Amino acid sequence: MIKITIPGRQIILVLENLVLDLNGTLAVDGFLLDGVKERIEMLRDKLKIYILTADTFGAGRDIARELEVELLKVSQENGAQDKLDILNTLQAENSVAIGNGYNDRLMLANAGLAVLVLEAEGCSVEAMQAADIAVKSINDALDLLINPMRIIATLRA
Repeated sequence: MIKITIPGRQIILVLENLVLDLNGTLAVDGFLLDGVKERIEMLRDKLKIYILTADTFGAGRDIARELEVELLKVSQENGAQDKLDILNTLQAENSVAIGNGYNDRLMLANAGLAVLVLEAEGCSVEAMQAADIAVKSINDALDLLINPMRIIATLRA
């Protein structure tokens, strides 16, 4: 668990789950980005970690196994709703969601903390509007959770 109090906004985040999109977030063109594995290892003792993906490139199972996290597949046609449904079963208010795509927008809009990443794939404007924080890379996003004072500095009043 990671507990973060946001000064001046009467927000207390109690984060128990990390919900991650795969393609465009953790991976580009189906390949895990450098530095992700080491950061996930640092967070595994604090958060239950899930990858939610339609698995466009078919690499999801291998990446989840490498990261030692749970893989939950969503449909190609209804992925946004599937991701939201999964988030809600995990208690959305106690979850941090990280994504970039249009099918991440509902998950981001409903998570206790929503982080948008802008990797090589780009990001959906709708997903960006749903996020609390936008960063330039997945490693920056994971570093926010490793160093929560960065979240406080960004979100405080």
